Amino acid sequence: MTLHAELRVERDRFRLDVDLTVEPGEVVALLGPNGAGKTTALRALAGLLPLTGGRIAVADRVWDAPPAIFLPAERREVGVVFQDYLLFQHLSARENVAFGLRARGVRRSEARARAETWLDRVGLADHADSTPRALSGGQAQRVALARALATDPQLLLLDEPLAALDASTRLQVRSDLAHHLRDYSGHTVLVTHDPLDAMVLADRLVILERGAVVQQGAPVEIARRPRSDYVANLVGLNLFRGTADNGSVSVEGGGVLAVADPASGPVFLAFPPTAVSLHLEQPSGSPRNTWQVTVAGVEQHANTTRVRLDGTPSVLADVTPAAVAELRLQPGLRLWAAVKATEIHSYPA
Repeated sequence: MTLHAELRVERDRFRLDVDLTVEPGEVVALLGPNGAGKTTALRALAGLLPLTGGRIAVADRVWDAPPAIFLPAERREVGVVFQDYLLFQHLSARENVAFGLRARGVRRSEARARAETWLDRVGLADHADSTPRALSGGQAQRVALARALATDPQLLLLDEPLAALDASTRLQVRSDLAHHLRDYSGHTVLVTHDPLDAMVLADRLVILERGAVVQQGAPVEIARRPRSDYVANLVGLNLFRGTADNGSVSVEGGGVLAVADPASGPVFLAFPPTAVSLHLEQPSGSPRNTWQVTVAGVEQHANTTRVRLDGTPSVLADVTPAAVAELRLQPGLRLWAAVKATEIHSYPA
């Protein structure tokens, strides 16, 4: 029952060219910058946007294969959870969950009974008679999830499902969603901008840029070996491409960094901003990379301060508030940056 999707969509000056495979019980997250093609891919899978080429099939049933075959959304076994819930405001939670079942011809009494079962599963049995206006954001999102799953869809599409929630609610709903996805035996495709949502909920990440896949793999692999600036920013790493010669790497754009593992040829270098230390004078002592930098910007990030540094190479550093005060960090200040060779992860480009 594998979902195979060869998504080819051309419109205006944009082209989506993505191959996607999702196994039963697997959660695949689509990530990418704005305009990468995530929403286009989701709409094509849902049947809201016909393909201009390619094919979508679940097992031996073809949903879209232009120009001969196109199943509209209402004929696909798909459940969708939207960012802003899209619940019917005049219906109770029970009737919202029952709506999809009724649309598929299920008798009203059976649809209501199944809706109540699902509301109980998502912890909202006591809110069956409540309208969406009487629900919190987290409760409304759980009703939307119950509505999507009540029809037992082959494909579950999650479109930024946690984006509209506040931080405290998001934490609980993310945990609840992860639990329900573990119990769901169909195929799940999640679209999100939030790396934490993707890392917690997904079995596999697919990174899109300009309508094409630039990287895919397990979350731990993506986080450890980013292959584009977007992915590096997503997982919070400094990323450089360069050419290795034994234990030394000439970085594209300028600079040379020593690495602990000898390599040769094109490589990526990755290390966290926390690995970068800042000094008023050139440090000495244990073997490390040191080079002069200029402070380009200072931003507060939770309990640390993110410092943008111009140099060869330019890097991001995370320092403590105490270090900000001690170094008197401000744009234009000249400093020395240092990174131990053992902190740098190198891998083939």
